[in-house]
Amino acid sequence: MARHPDAFEMRKRYARVLSAHDVALVNGPVFVVGLFFAVSPWVVRFAVHHGDLAVHDLIIGSAICLLSLGFTVAPERMTGMSGALTLTGVWMAVSPWVVAGPHPQRGAAVDGVVLGALAFGLGLVCTVMVRRANRIL
Repeated sequence: MARHPDAFEMRKRYARVLSAHDVALVNGPVFVVGLFFAVSPWVVRFAVHHGDLAVHDLIIGSAICLLSLGFTVAPERMTGMSGALTLTGVWMAVSPWVVAGPHPQRGAAVDGVVLGALAFGLGLVCTVMVRRANRIL
């Protein structure tokens, strides 16, 4: 790849992509949302009554943390994944009723809706930043 005639131009383009958007500023809050969603069944104390929802929240929260780490470690490869955070936020908001049934505990419902709304909002911010950066290029 180093001998490719456009290698220099490709490196310049990647540098512009990385400097043009500041998705890295959103990575910290995304990680915190994912981390809290992963541990919230035990913090909010609904893991005893909704074991399936507790396992679900642990898996989804861990996935959000990994997504945030991916945004930090390889932002040039993860720019297309910012929309996934938005969809995950929607799923987080409705998951208490889908996974736990029609009558989840109040703490589980509030936790899912609040953290889902935060993930949705952060996903929108990431998506807007990526699209704005791609327009510049």
